[in-house]
Amino acid sequence: MAGTEAHEADEAVHTAQAAVHRDPAVGLRAVAALRRLAERLEALQVDSARHQGWSWDEIGAALGVSRQAVHKKHANRTENRTGR
Repeated sequence: MAGTEAHEADEAVHTAQAAVHRDPAVGLRAVAALRRLAERLEALQVDSARHQGWSWDEIGAALGVSRQAVHKKHANRTENRTGR
């Protein structure tokens, strides 16, 4: 794992630990940060899957959502990058 990736992974672990903090202000900020992280990771993986030729059906199945839901959420961004 590259240095930046290791640092980001450490930050994610720290944030996940903060999400169960006794202070709701700390915990809720951590939950919001984890949501943003999950959205970024999903976008990266959907882009990767589309680049590798995955169908919207395959991506939706992997994410546990319908083809239509994943297409609606990601199609504009991925089609601009892949030309599909």
